[in-house]
Amino acid sequence: MNLKIKRPKWLPLWLNLPFLVFLGFILMLLFFGEYNYMEISKQKSEINKLNAQIKNTEDSAQFYERKYRELDTDPENLEKLAREQYRMKRTNEDVYVTDIK
Repeated sequence: MNLKIKRPKWLPLWLNLPFLVFLGFILMLLFFGEYNYMEISKQKSEINKLNAQIKNTEDSAQFYERKYRELDTDPENLEKLAREQYRMKRTNEDVYVTDIK
């Protein structure tokens, strides 16, 4: 028995069953798997955000490390900081604080 199925004229020749199975497999991997394209792109954007946050934290840590070294080695800067930010004074001084800037 020779069963031959006629191909509709609107169906292209390159569209056959193995090609459709392969195309379905690729689409399943891209959109429906555990590691689909959307999930991977979300994870990449999260990684980029976290890397930016790490960079900002490292910059901030370097800034405070420089400030610490500067205050640790220079007594004049330490005294200036204590007077301006913490309103400290020497025992024989009077300090007047104004709102004039």
